[in-house]
Amino acid sequence: MRRDNVNDLTAFIAVAREGSFTKAAAQLGVSQSALSYTIRTLEARLGLRLLTRTTRSVSLTEAGERLLRSIGPHFDEIESEIAALSEMRDKPAGTIRITTVEHAAETILWPTLAPLLAEYPDIDVEIISEYGLKDIVADRYDAGVRLGEQVDKDMISLRIGAELRFAVVGAPSYFEGRAKPDVPQDLIEHNCIKLRLPTHGGFYAWEFQKDGQELKVRVQGRTAFNTVGMMRQAALDGFGLAYLPEDQVDTAIAEGKLVRVLADWCPPRPAYHLYYPSRRQHSPAFALVIEALRYRG
Repeated sequence: MRRDNVNDLTAFIAVAREGSFTKAAAQLGVSQSALSYTIRTLEARLGLRLLTRTTRSVSLTEAGERLLRSIGPHFDEIESEIAALSEMRDKPAGTIRITTVEHAAETILWPTLAPLLAEYPDIDVEIISEYGLKDIVADRYDAGVRLGEQVDKDMISLRIGAELRFAVVGAPSYFEGRAKPDVPQDLIEHNCIKLRLPTHGGFYAWEFQKDGQELKVRVQGRTAFNTVGMMRQAALDGFGLAYLPEDQVDTAIAEGKLVRVLADWCPPRPAYHLYYPSRRQHSPAFALVIEALRYRG
């Protein structure tokens, strides 16, 4: 195959996957006009239109979808093999960006990655805590960490922790003169400490499950925070009930500083998973991060 044919196909794959001439041109390091000319040349040579262009979007024609399905995986394999060879000579280096939630960052990511950073001084890590689900490709993250049930099916998913349980807790002082909730519906009579979801503009709905029945309760209360630590402190100070990861309150429960309720409605939930796009080539640094985080329990 002639070199210009390979270059044309590489350009087509970039535009098809990015859905944008602007993004594809930046990825390939060429001008938009040059990229448009390359695609027109490829379409003229094939005698088929591969892309449908509008002022706002780029989409694949039927012929374009067929071409991408047939050649895309082969080009990915070539890139993977070249990168694998590079790993033999390149030392792990570069920045790894991960979107996660505060709890996973504090209990899994940092404890695991701190020793790795000490061993490999050329690796940098950015851990961004946020509750909204992110498009890790569009937002230029290398990976994300969320509960397994939240990971999109088109992502590679790797378990990195044990199953997670949540607990509804309140201080002994809060329950003075109040009946403890027996079922989740009773929470509407209680002052609850809410978790603000900045990316959604609302509050987190508490999730419960028992005997096959699943419930989500949109609680009410005087206080709201966007960090687990502040929610725990507000509960300890007697301002209401909090819905928190079990490992964040088990010591306070054991010491009698917090009282747990609705335990039978809080079964284990799927563990945290690291997720990332299947077609993205792993750098040596990212490969080390994956291996370090892999759950071995």
